[in-house]
Amino acid sequence: MNKTNEQYDAVILGCKDVFLKKNKDYGTAWRVLRTISIVDQIYIKARRIRTIQDLKQQKVADDIAGEFKGIINYGVIGLIQLGLPGDAPNELPETTVREYYDRYVHTARSLMQDKNHDYGEAWRNMSQESFVDLILMKLLRIRQILDNDHQTLISEGVDANYNDIINYAVFALILQGEQDSNKQVTE
Repeated sequence: MNKTNEQYDAVILGCKDVFLKKNKDYGTAWRVLRTISIVDQIYIKARRIRTIQDLKQQKVADDIAGEFKGIINYGVIGLIQLGLPGDAPNELPETTVREYYDRYVHTARSLMQDKNHDYGEAWRNMSQESFVDLILMKLLRIRQILDNDHQTLISEGVDANYNDIINYAVFALILQGEQDSNKQVTE
């Protein structure tokens, strides 16, 4: 489990670096996004990954790892947006953004640790395709929850789905990193 925690932290560190650099470039322009818009941004990224997986080719140079990083960061944006009061300002100070990022990633990481305990890190035997399919399913669930005015009878809410999306994307990046390392060793 320590290896997983280290790998998880390394993936998140890379995502956070991108997030904070974009924050310097654009500020918190993402504050105007409603939940459905965040869901659509994640959907676009997941759909692109799935298309590349299905066609086994791509025409745009942006790599799949970058798309998974974007999914993670939009998942964090979604959680931040859900947690902010309706009257929160559109522009947030960098220190506040950093604190929110760390808070929501910590929550997702804790969930990952609990589930890894119970499921025995079953994700390590899953395919990249499954992670993308699960992310797409979680997005469809969020859309249905939104259609139901955020009301669920028995299911988890939007935040739980964002946390799962973040963790599936982290798992995909961990496994991709391991595959890339194994390729370098055999070459």
